[in-house]
Amino acid sequence: MNRVAVVGGGWAGLAAAVALAENGQQVSLFEAAHALGGRARRLVLHRGDGLACTLDNGQHILIGAYRDTLGLMQHLGVAPLDVLHALPLSLRFADGRGLQVPDWARSWRAPLDALAAIATARGWGWGDRLGLLRATLRWRAANFDCPPGASVAALCRGVSARAMEELIEPLCVSALNLPSAQASGRVFLRVLRDALFGQATAGIAPAALLLPRVDLSALLPDAAERWLLERGQSVHTGRRVERIARDGAGWQLQTSDGTEAHFQRVVWATGAPAAARALAAVAPEWARCAEALQHTAITTVYAWAPAARLAAPVLALRDGPAQFVFDRGALSPRDPAMQGVMALVISASEGEREALQAAAIAQAGAQLGIHLLPLQTVTEKRATFACTPGLQRPPAVVAEGLWAAGDHVDGPYPATLEGAVRSGLEAAQRALGKPVRADRGT
Repeated sequence: MNRVAVVGGGWAGLAAAVALAENGQQVSLFEAAHALGGRARRLVLHRGDGLACTLDNGQHILIGAYRDTLGLMQHLGVAPLDVLHALPLSLRFADGRGLQVPDWARSWRAPLDALAAIATARGWGWGDRLGLLRATLRWRAANFDCPPGASVAALCRGVSARAMEELIEPLCVSALNLPSAQASGRVFLRVLRDALFGQATAGIAPAALLLPRVDLSALLPDAAERWLLERGQSVHTGRRVERIARDGAGWQLQTSDGTEAHFQRVVWATGAPAAARALAAVAPEWARCAEALQHTAITTVYAWAPAARLAAPVLALRDGPAQFVFDRGALSPRDPAMQGVMALVISASEGEREALQAAAIAQAGAQLGIHLLPLQTVTEKRATFACTPGLQRPPAVVAEGLWAAGDHVDGPYPATLEGAVRSGLEAAQRALGKPVRADRGT
């Protein structure tokens, strides 16, 4: 049995720790914060009437194609449909326009359900539909691949302005946190391929939107921590690994409390900036690649209006900083504190938090007819790496006996929960000396 350290208790580190423990390794997980989950964890706020709301440090959404995330949840004893609201592909605006799988097509298999949504999109003309269909057929003929330097916008020649506004741009900014002119076409096509032609997981269609009914810590990190502790593994929160050095055939780690320990293998699963600083002395080339990554922010404006309810659990927005609004009361109908709570999401956000909050609340008032009172606005300044065309991401192999995990590590997915989980599972496979599956390449 090898002693393996996993540094970082976000979703990538948790996935790696579980996979390593499952394969007989003695795992020690170190997390600098006092709670696990990284950039996807719970946050407790208080409404204007004093009720406490358990929300998140940023509103997230999953899709049915996230097979590794859903599979890990099941392995940990979390039934996906108990904690996620599965919504057939829907990019509906408050005025009723946009895409939504019709009721009569909800049982259809992918990609027929998506084609039904396109064919019945309210406000679309046949030119909008045919242009998108021709582009989709072109992408499929190319096996959903393209030159590494192509942007999403470049891939969409022939797609109408309406289809770009009401489908491509919302999908692109939600998946890659960048507008289509700046986002990697290759990575976008990979996500699109999995959503349109992937396999159902836990009875969930690959294109389904999965909206959390519970806070993000309850979605996976809490279960992963319980699973590890029940099997005698070590979980250390509030302990930062401050130094790593080669120690014979393994690695010596020193933590913030002064403790030093030897490990045969290490999986480093912190964010890119922290990983670049920590690993510069032992892997300078890897650290330079990680340090060169640019990052984009996501702002979530939590707001409240008594008895407010949207026409759907999530709606797309136009003409403002926010792209989506989530009705947290509709997602948690039995929780009195959630009723009337809205989450306005601003992907690729720029500007001061107060100005973004005011603009998003004004946008919601104009488009939803709801006067919202701000609760709290959360900006993750380094929410995602900038997934631009031709981007060089740091590899999973850092040095002998040392691997990296995280959504920024080279792989087929952008900075999403699925990208983090996949990288953690892959790092564990490498640490175990097992082959990495062949479908990972970008």
